[in-house]
Amino acid sequence: MYKNILIITVLFLGFTTKSNSQTTKNTSNTNIPVLNFNALKPLLYTDSKEVHIVNFWAMWCAPCVKELPILEAYQKQHPNVKITLVSLDFPEGIETKLKPFLKKKGITSKVVLLDDPDANSWIDKIDPNWSGAIPFTILFNNKKRTFHERMFESLEDLENEINKIN
Repeated sequence: MYKNILIITVLFLGFTTKSNSQTTKNTSNTNIPVLNFNALKPLLYTDSKEVHIVNFWAMWCAPCVKELPILEAYQKQHPNVKITLVSLDFPEGIETKLKPFLKKKGITSKVVLLDDPDANSWIDKIDPNWSGAIPFTILFNNKKRTFHERMFESLEDLENEINKIN
């Protein structure tokens, strides 16, 4: 009898501990908004002197996926920098593909999903020189903005570009 009570207690404590640890994890990206370009546009500008990074990417883009940990590492080292990852994946895959992908990769930066079929229009509004290829990153503050139609190769590469706008 004592042995059964001990086993039940251990099992109960194990489930309680697991449950508590799951609730204390970062729950960013549990709500990923789906935006059209007009709703996204305010995220592309600032009146602040703080650095903002907006990165256009998709799960199916190998260079994008390779770059995500660099952006995430920068965010962890510079919590005052505002990073927005604009996913170009399909909205119907948010729950089954995008959220599990972000969790697996440990991505906690802000993610929004752009669902606007008129890419020819909004790409030119962001940067007329942008071919539409991803990854594509905008680095900006209230004084300067730069556009990068390439993958950042390292944290140092990203920092060098950010230092140019400060």
